[in-house]
Amino acid sequence: MPSLTRVIENYINNLFADEDESAVSLRRKELAEIFGCVPSQINYVLRSRFTPERGYIVESQRGGHGFIRIVKICYDMPEDRIVHIEDIVGDSLTEQDAKRLLASLQERGMIDAKERLLIEVALRYVDDVGTSEFDVSPYKRNALQAELLKRMLRSLALA
Repeated sequence: MPSLTRVIENYINNLFADEDESAVSLRRKELAEIFGCVPSQINYVLRSRFTPERGYIVESQRGGHGFIRIVKICYDMPEDRIVHIEDIVGDSLTEQDAKRLLASLQERGMIDAKERLLIEVALRYVDDVGTSEFDVSPYKRNALQAELLKRMLRSLALA
């Protein structure tokens, strides 16, 4: 039996599919009533499953007539993808963050499985060399990995 988080996520994703739109507007309280949960459970789903890394922007307005608007990010132009990549990678990136990001990019169809594997191998190599050969601090290794990841993803976006 799937978790409530996954059920709510699937419900919202189905709204995108049913309406064939790039944005969906919801009410937190109504969603909580539908699923028999507290509104904070809806907040958790939005914060963990509908993030910029996964290709979404969540706008919300609190209050009696508050709403939640989830916008699916789509980048038709390579330049837009590059700006998005710069934003989500940042200046420093742990190995776990990189793996999550690459999985998300693969799910969204921005990279394929082979590209993901090659990037993961390159990032692991940078980390290993930084640790064993050059004794680089963890922060600097994370910064090197972020820069390498951005360069590789930029190249793929422009290819």
